Amino acid sequence: MSSIVSTIPKEKTADMNPEMTVEDLKAALDRKEAFVLLDVREPREREISKLEGSKSIPLGDLPKRFAELDISSKIVVHCKMGGRSARAVDFLRRQGYDATNVAGGIIAWSERIDPSLPTY
Repeated sequence: MSSIVSTIPKEKTADMNPEMTVEDLKAALDRKEAFVLLDVREPREREISKLEGSKSIPLGDLPKRFAELDISSKIVVHCKMGGRSARAVDFLRRQGYDATNVAGGIIAWSERIDPSLPTY
C-alpha cells in the first residue's frame, strides 16, 4: 500500500470526512443521482461480492490511479466495512475531489439492504 494512503491514521479519518449510510446510498442509487461509486477493495474481495456499477481501484493503487476519476464528479467510496474507504476519501479530498465514505461498507449493505449479497 502506498505510504500516502497508509500514513493516514485509521482513527482520524472517520471524524474528518463526510459519510453516508448504506440507506443513503440506496436512496441515491434509486433516484439515479450522478456519482461514481468507487470500490477500494482488492480484486479477490470483489469476486465474492460487489455492488453493480461500481468502479474498482484498490486502495493501494489509488495514489497512482486517482486521475482515472473525473474531478468534477461526486465520488462515493466503499470497501468491506468503511475503514479503507475512509482513508481513500481523505486522500481524494486532499486531491480536490468531492468524495464521501459509505459507513459500514459492503457488510452493512448486505446486512441492511441486500441480504442475498455474500459476505466474507
